[in-house]
Amino acid sequence: MKTNEDSASHPADGQPLYAMTKASITGKLSKAAQPKLKFKYYQSLPTLKFTTEKIKPEITNMKQSLITLVAVLLLQGTIFTHAATNDAPAAAITNNNDVLTVAVFDFESKDEAVRDLGPKVATLLNANLSANPNVITVERADLEKVLSEQELGASGTVSPDTAAKVGQLTGAKVLVTGRVFKVDNQTLIVAKVIGTETSRVYGELVQGGASDSIVDMSSKLADKISGVVAEKGATLVAKVPTLEERIARIKQALAGKTLPVVSVQISERHYGPYIVDPAANTELTLILQQSGFKVADGDSKLKPDVQISGEAFSAFGMQKGNLISCKSRIEIKVSDVATGNIIAVDRQTSVGVDIAEQTAAKTALENATDILAERLLPKLAK
Repeated sequence: MKTNEDSASHPADGQPLYAMTKASITGKLSKAAQPKLKFKYYQSLPTLKFTTEKIKPEITNMKQSLITLVAVLLLQGTIFTHAATNDAPAAAITNNNDVLTVAVFDFESKDEAVRDLGPKVATLLNANLSANPNVITVERADLEKVLSEQELGASGTVSPDTAAKVGQLTGAKVLVTGRVFKVDNQTLIVAKVIGTETSRVYGELVQGGASDSIVDMSSKLADKISGVVAEKGATLVAKVPTLEERIARIKQALAGKTLPVVSVQISERHYGPYIVDPAANTELTLILQQSGFKVADGDSKLKPDVQISGEAFSAFGMQKGNLISCKSRIEIKVSDVATGNIIAVDRQTSVGVDIAEQTAAKTALENATDILAERLLPKLAK
């Protein structure tokens, strides 16, 4: 039989003595046991103090170890994030670091036996492709909105001839569409993978019997489409020249011609977090200088012969994991300062991808400016 003294040494609820206050202990025992507990409680204090002092260094070491462990995990997380951002999407990135974006359209399903399967297949494909770290998919709601605004149907409208237009509207580099139909007891799903910039088309097929679910078939098809995107990405997306290659071509077009003094005034706005530096203005000025033009600004003593003015804006597009895409548009007008005559008017849209929205927006504007400059600058020389 346990005595009251034993009860004091081993209190109820399995709590150690040093974790309970004197008041809480005495409140659980009878008044008769409290004098003995009082003696036992105070008798234990030196031992508790010695134990606390003894384990304090160990606690400190444990804290240091825990802090070190957390730091290592955070560092590893940063490394993994960096690796995922730079290495994982490599197969789906073009030479200007633009991530491959895929838009999945409703599949055609006119046969009575599969009449309702077209949209379902498209939804399942979109979900499966979204899980692929190398692909950014256009949201179905955004895709349907764009198509409805352009009075395009969700199926049967995508072909190599219309892919470029749809790609411009949606920002997608690759379009996926197809057809669901039955042959005897077999259900077949045929997919077309179309490059919006190259009009290159690849086909994939899955088939299943009566016992095969449309979910499993869509998953298999998504795997095949992912394989096409990874292996054939270079042929689906047009090769984008580097800035150095563009400037070399501009210089070649300007060879032997007289170059005017140019001023650049392009206002810029990002629909989102405020961005300080004007990316389009800076990029165009850089290209002008490297191409041999003299550029006049407000503090320059040079008088411009030609003025480039316009507007540029960027906006958040979508996010996939750590990657954020932004879309941009730049519109400019080139005028002869002496006569006021308009030399040229042009515009360009583009997309940029980065782990930060501000940088992605700047990249999108720079990409649009690079494309525009190659068309525009040769028109300035005489």
